[in-house]
Amino acid sequence: MTLAVETPERSPFPVPFGWFCIGYPEDFPLALPRAIFYFDRHLVAWRDETGELHVQDPFCPHLGAHLGHGGSVEGCEIRCPFHGWTFDATGTNTNIPYSERVNKRDTLRTFPVMEVNGVSLVWYHPDAAVEPMWEISPLAEFHGDPEWSTNVRTEHTVEAPWQEMAENGVDSAHFRFVHNTADVPELVSYETGFPGTMMKSVQKFVTPRGVMEGRIDSEQVGPGLAIVRFGGIVDTVSLAATTPITANRCITRFNFRFKTMGDEETTQNVGHAFVREVNKQFLEDKPIWEHKAHLVRPALADNDGPFMKFRKWAAQFYAEGVNAERTVFAPPWWPERADEAPAKATASARLGGS
Repeated sequence: MTLAVETPERSPFPVPFGWFCIGYPEDFPLALPRAIFYFDRHLVAWRDETGELHVQDPFCPHLGAHLGHGGSVEGCEIRCPFHGWTFDATGTNTNIPYSERVNKRDTLRTFPVMEVNGVSLVWYHPDAAVEPMWEISPLAEFHGDPEWSTNVRTEHTVEAPWQEMAENGVDSAHFRFVHNTADVPELVSYETGFPGTMMKSVQKFVTPRGVMEGRIDSEQVGPGLAIVRFGGIVDTVSLAATTPITANRCITRFNFRFKTMGDEETTQNVGHAFVREVNKQFLEDKPIWEHKAHLVRPALADNDGPFMKFRKWAAQFYAEGVNAERTVFAPPWWPERADEAPAKATASARLGGS
């Protein structure tokens, strides 16, 4: 196996297609355009007077002004800050203040949007003509079930493609070596389809009261969303949303809800302790993801997890295909990290409740 790096490409993967989280509904207040950057492209998000969220290409087709920097929302239209052109929710030009005619030919690309389970989602596909291939269903735990409370959020940015991160889901063996756990999850079943996967496993949790048997049921819905249900110490559901900022840089937002343990204080204490452990493990994984090479033909052991089954499933979401010219894709060299041991790498996490 040669480890020579022939090109600066970090991985063979382009940005995948699917539903992806761009933030939370409160991040997009009424009548205030916001410039955002995902999928290796500039975007503008704005909420009209009816409360509906819109996401569009941000550059005015007139002379290229960014609608998210100085633009304004008037009713159900967005106005360009440069010459006052207005566009509706379909991206169609509706008014040119100094002209009796509008430009019906040049429109803003408009992306399908959903707001469900407490997150704002955008459908991304490199081909603008491709409509959403699946929908995201509401989860009772995030939509008013009184037994579920204490919403906790965290987020992390990782310099790695989404597939390297998602591959951890089928890798039980790393728990012992990266997270120093005595017991690793035991895979019970792993089924794949389109757009999702379903993995069920069992795990023993060490608690002050002894070893407790637990379960982990993880449903992946396209590349952007995972619904993970934990049972054992405290019944927990995590909506994990990973969004490509570029093909090789992602943001992951975790949204946790916990089944009540009888009183809010106990639920809060146990739930926050659980979240701290999940965050700890994510931060332990982060330097591995950021510094590992992608090997197209890994040297797998006979009892490794279903890596190739996962990779076959993941390949469905690359509309442009993947780079097949090499078998080894090394990470970039970051001089500022030259003297940094992987264990010292950190990521910022934001915790908050709602």
